[in-house]
Amino acid sequence: MKSDIHPNYRDVVFQDLSSEFAILTRSTMASKETIKWEDGNEYPLIKLDISSQSHPFYTGKQKIVDSGGRVDKFRRRYAK
Repeated sequence: MKSDIHPNYRDVVFQDLSSEFAILTRSTMASKETIKWEDGNEYPLIKLDISSQSHPFYTGKQKIVDSGGRVDKFRRRYAK
């Protein structure tokens, strides 16, 4: 195998900006920002706009936008 062609796979903290959720995992993503984690070590920080803690599908706050009754029409048509 060729050496020095693979990205550096290391511990990284992903932080959701819309909530206080953060998770330590492994990734090849790089960042200039760091954060001090619960174990006392510093890790690269990747900021996210949305995660499972703030996404409407996972939080149960998802709404179906029905314009013109299309959902009801579909349910009536295939309600056999």
